[in-house]
Amino acid sequence: MNISHKFPVLCDLDGVVWLAHQPINGSADAVERLRTAGHRVVFVTNNSSATVADQEAALLKVGIPAVGDVITSAMAGAHLLSAGERVLMCGGPGLAEAIAKVGAISVSHDDVENGAAVDAVIVGFHRHFDYEILRRASTAIRNGARFIGTNDDATYPTPSGPIPGGGSILAAMTTGSGVQPIVAGKPHGAMADVVRSVVKNVGADAVMVGDRPSTDGGFAATLGCRFALVRSGVTPVGVMPEDESAWFAGTTLDIDVPNLAAVADVLLK
Repeated sequence: MNISHKFPVLCDLDGVVWLAHQPINGSADAVERLRTAGHRVVFVTNNSSATVADQEAALLKVGIPAVGDVITSAMAGAHLLSAGERVLMCGGPGLAEAIAKVGAISVSHDDVENGAAVDAVIVGFHRHFDYEILRRASTAIRNGARFIGTNDDATYPTPSGPIPGGGSILAAMTTGSGVQPIVAGKPHGAMADVVRSVVKNVGADAVMVGDRPSTDGGFAATLGCRFALVRSGVTPVGVMPEDESAWFAGTTLDIDVPNLAAVADVLLK
């Protein structure tokens, strides 16, 4: 491949660069090799819980400088809000940061309990989810608040296996409210809008690297770029399209390799 044309490489984090912040072997070196060759590497994650600065710091800790190169589903969710909207947030610090950045107003759960009006409910991954959060958010949605999910990933990969992700919380909210959410993160359009605002030259030759065909492969299709599947996260080695067609439904595998290091090998030939 002629690397004189410096197409961008978009990388998922969980299952591609690391597993619960434990680096996957060769990932930091792969990013360095791609950048040395002139490719911009940007990290596009459906993790909405951590702030951008925390994500950048975690990447630096594993040897990857990333200031200005992290895009989260919290940013995508906030992209769907307007300045001045009153928002009930069910999520972590990263989502609170993104809401404040667009000028929306966070309404506390206590205020909602006391009758405060809510224009939108936005839901992301958080570890303090409980029945009362479900009750208040579902009631606000039933009363007319817009329902936004940062992402609908059912699980989150860790070194010891998958754990429930933001999509599992979103599913409870959907059941409790009886309303389908607008989902912002990969593979949906709001995330694509944010990516294009940060990375100006995302064309057909760009590459989205991810471990989940439905999310990352779908996002490549949304962007109109290539998809590189890695087998270091939720899609294990040996699971093939002809055997698990539902897992790969609607996904084009332009590159199918074990890990990010192997993606770099292919792109830098």
